[in-house]
Amino acid sequence: MIANWGQVESYAYWSTFTVAFLGVSVWESVRPRGTLSVPAARRWRNHGLLLVLASLCSMVVLRSTPVLAAMAVQRGPYGLTWLEHVPLFASFAVTLLLLDFVKYAVHRLLHSAGFLWRLHQVHHSDPDFEVSTGLRAHPIETVLTQGSALLLILVLRLPPAAVLAAELMSCAQSCFQHANASLPPALEGALRPWLVTPDMHRIHHSMEEVDQQRNLGETFPWWDRLLGTYSPSTATGNKQFPTGLKGANNPASMRLAFMLATPFKAPREQ
Repeated sequence: MIANWGQVESYAYWSTFTVAFLGVSVWESVRPRGTLSVPAARRWRNHGLLLVLASLCSMVVLRSTPVLAAMAVQRGPYGLTWLEHVPLFASFAVTLLLLDFVKYAVHRLLHSAGFLWRLHQVHHSDPDFEVSTGLRAHPIETVLTQGSALLLILVLRLPPAAVLAAELMSCAQSCFQHANASLPPALEGALRPWLVTPDMHRIHHSMEEVDQQRNLGETFPWWDRLLGTYSPSTATGNKQFPTGLKGANNPASMRLAFMLATPFKAPREQ
């Protein structure tokens, strides 16, 4: 049964990723918000290699995926059982919210000083902002993020189906929020209270250090609004602004070796 869930999770995740990634890339080609400084083919190749390496490291270190962890804890005596006594819809909603909040919390922690920020610099050092930017994360950061989610799943005995739904939602949202495209103003205004949009997340990737501490949410913008990290615009107020890290926007930042070595170099101030 667990093996079957693992196959379902793998198929569903990579199918969702493929559809979301290609769908957003088509959107970017039709309505690009800006011109890329590095060709898309090179970006996709290097970021794809980093994704594969990070995924392999996560499997080797953690020995589990979110859905398999949820299945395993359901079969054992450990963890809290309160979610088993609420309606199915409520348990789904709570799971989606909790896992999204954990990602917000970990993201906020990654922007703290020290080695965690150096890890996260790999993501922010991208000289462009487009769909493959969502793949750009150091393997150690991936292990930390995934490990935090696994811990929550095991402690709270989150239901496997809801965990899978959260995983697929996060996968699609990562592609969407990094799109090099903008929604029509009316749709942007309607969605922004409920969903992190590309224009909202692009502010977080601004070169301005104060902006990098804003709009930390992945799917829902409510954590930013509740905890004081939401901003509707950049610190400068400009609608057109450079993204990336100051001093890191150069062709070398696209090399796999550069991305893997970044956390072990002298940190850039934030």
